[in-house]
Amino acid sequence: MKAVVAERGQVTIPKTLRSKLGIQPGSVLEFEAKDGCLIAKKRVDDPVDAVTGILGHGGNSDAYLEKLRG
Repeated sequence: MKAVVAERGQVTIPKTLRSKLGIQPGSVLEFEAKDGCLIAKKRVDDPVDAVTGILGHGGNSDAYLEKLRG
């Protein structure tokens, strides 16, 4: 993928990459130059916030297994 740098230095991140990385308006990116490459990383302030929703909100494993088994 490629993008064109605008007159003021702005670059539009392709939608497929924004979706894949969860980049939304207001997301903070960190930039780094390394070996002639520009590296952009989505900044996550709190590691716990990074996994919120992935682990769920706790619960009873027996009830979960019962639900899976039907």
